[in-house]
Amino acid sequence: MIEAHPLVAMIHAVPTGARVAQEAFAREFPQATVWNVLDDRLLDDARDAGGVTDVLRRRMLRLIGHVMDGGAHGLLLTCSSYGDVVDTARTLWGVPVLKSDEALFQAALAGPFERIAVVASTRPAVPAAVAQLEALVPAVRPHRPLDIVTALSEAAADAGTPEATARHLADALATVGAADADVVLLAQYSLAPACDALAELLDVPVLDGAGAAARELRGLLLPDAGQTVPVPAVAP
Repeated sequence: MIEAHPLVAMIHAVPTGARVAQEAFAREFPQATVWNVLDDRLLDDARDAGGVTDVLRRRMLRLIGHVMDGGAHGLLLTCSSYGDVVDTARTLWGVPVLKSDEALFQAALAGPFERIAVVASTRPAVPAAVAQLEALVPAVRPHRPLDIVTALSEAAADAGTPEATARHLADALATVGAADADVVLLAQYSLAPACDALAELLDVPVLDGAGAAARELRGLLLPDAGQTVPVPAVAP
């Protein structure tokens, strides 16, 4: 048995996403001992390859294996582009493994929104986010109408300030006719600093996933105050 300070690993693809996730865990799950692993070539290599290839999936699985061997009690992948690797990881390790925006998407689908816009600054994040949303629909809102629209602004990735990032994202949403969506979901943690500025520009709710993920893992690992967390089973 261990103390009620579970070791939560986070695998990041960009330093900005790492900072956002750390701030969210400090706020929402301060009991956690956080272990950060950064591979800052994951997105560039996926972009150069035209998507997440089998080679890159195996690379992510090796990173996941690394933190599991190190005793992680839970894992969050903060890079949405590699979300489908989580499905494989869940069959290999008996600890909670979360996709970056899984908790966010569940909350958005459970809400009153009928037109949901997903915006990103890196191309692989768009289909990854839509696939997660659509996979959750049958369980969360099977009988309510839903329209998912997407926008991409690669210029937002290089913007110098949250305000500039927000303007790029707003322009991308307007270009595809998505600025009138009921809610906007940020498909990457690295965009979270622009959340408030984008909401002000669009006058609609804008949601990000880091805080939702921290709360989800807190609930899974510490469901009751004072309880211990089981030692994880490590795949051979």
